[in-house]
Amino acid sequence: MTGHQEPLRGESAEAVTADSASAPGTPTRDPSTRDSTAHDTVAPDRGTAPGAEFERLLAVMDRLRSPGGCPWDAAQTHESLLRYLVEESYEVVEAVEALEPSERRRTELVEELGDVLLQVVFHSRIGQEHPDGQRFDISDVLAAVTDKLVRRHPAVFSPGDDAAARQAAGTTAADSTVVEGTTLDSASPGGTGSDVTGASGVVGNGTPSDAELAARWDAVKRREKPQRTRIFDGIPPALPALAYAEKALSKARRHGVAGLPEPRPESDEQDRQAEEDALGEELFRRVQDSSARGLDAERALRTAVRRFVRDHDAPLSPAPSDAR
Repeated sequence: MTGHQEPLRGESAEAVTADSASAPGTPTRDPSTRDSTAHDTVAPDRGTAPGAEFERLLAVMDRLRSPGGCPWDAAQTHESLLRYLVEESYEVVEAVEALEPSERRRTELVEELGDVLLQVVFHSRIGQEHPDGQRFDISDVLAAVTDKLVRRHPAVFSPGDDAAARQAAGTTAADSTVVEGTTLDSASPGGTGSDVTGASGVVGNGTPSDAELAARWDAVKRREKPQRTRIFDGIPPALPALAYAEKALSKARRHGVAGLPEPRPESDEQDRQAEEDALGEELFRRVQDSSARGLDAERALRTAVRRFVRDHDAPLSPAPSDAR
């Protein structure tokens, strides 16, 4: 759900602004921001390219945020919107997990993913109003994530592929934040590309193994984020305790922290479901027990993970383990 932004689901932009034709105190829009008059807020025919619907969403958001739009939308900040981003993300999870594949799940997913997209567009629209040096817009967001995907998949995208895509999109390398020197060979220690097995991590048919892909991924991320110099750098501290634990263990395995259980081959789907069901019951029993004793399970696990991180943190080694 979007809370106040409910009109975006079905009402026209005229209906959205009908109750707020004048918005006292609404901040003046920066002249460099997107001009809503250049974009149509009327729904295009279904079946059109996604770009048309996306431009319509940008136009509606711009109109809501601009003078004469919606006072509530105009008053929001990055900080005030955080709760909605978290809520909408959990509602996507619920739509996927609570419903079997069906038309209803399709409807729920379309709506909830749209709500998450709205948060991205909302934050980007606020970014247009920042002063020089801090300003960004949706184009910057799109370029950053696209560049990241290309940069982190050098085995898929050659420099020629990226140049052709940029030409088709009307952008140039100057618009990009791609890290220079990231190629198929440079993205992994020692390079790859040969159709061999063994130390390179490439399987017999030339397809990189999971270990090789993990090594490439780690090398590219090091180029992207050189400020991360220790094993557990980059874990969001506000993650829920279970997610925090999973992330910490993932980094620990990848960087060869000793004392962890060896990864086991995944079970087939039926056995895996049974194992997850049993694990869920076990975890729930532990929470029931802790709740009966007045203990805070979330805080207890978070404290334990922080202790693990503190005890095992260390500078990154030149060649982290390929373990995931």
